[in-house]
Amino acid sequence: MIIKAILYGGIIAGTIDVGAACLIYGVSPPIVLRSIASGLIGQAAFSGGAATALLGLLLQWAMSILIAALYVAATARLAHMRQRWILTGLIAGVIIFFVMNYVVVPLSADPSRPKLNLPSLMAVFTPLKFLANMAAMILFGVIIAFFARHIPWGSSTRGSPVRPVT
Repeated sequence: MIIKAILYGGIIAGTIDVGAACLIYGVSPPIVLRSIASGLIGQAAFSGGAATALLGLLLQWAMSILIAALYVAATARLAHMRQRWILTGLIAGVIIFFVMNYVVVPLSADPSRPKLNLPSLMAVFTPLKFLANMAAMILFGVIIAFFARHIPWGSSTRGSPVRPVT
């Protein structure tokens, strides 16, 4: 059940995130997927074809599954976090937004990435894009929390087992 929750949460959240990026930036899925691939292979991703887009999709799913696994690990021993899955999904989404946009992307090979300094980060900041991307990551976090909400292992600080929320 744990692996299933991580895989479903990660793949579904990651796929919806690609769709959200298409809407936010007004581009097609292959462009979004090549942009994701550029985080690994740099500028060459933008002249690639279907194989490069597939690489981007696989990278997106791998990162999404990793994030889902981190969420499950973070909530493993805290029953109250899974009982309040909407709230913890919202919080996770905010954390995911900041880590992805201000750590992972700036450290990637993406040629359009901002550098890790305040002027560079502020140059790519616009309120509308900030809010749209934040909303997408909040949705991402809630989807992962939704799939993890019934994982039956772990305990609260008092030693009682996690009870699934219905």
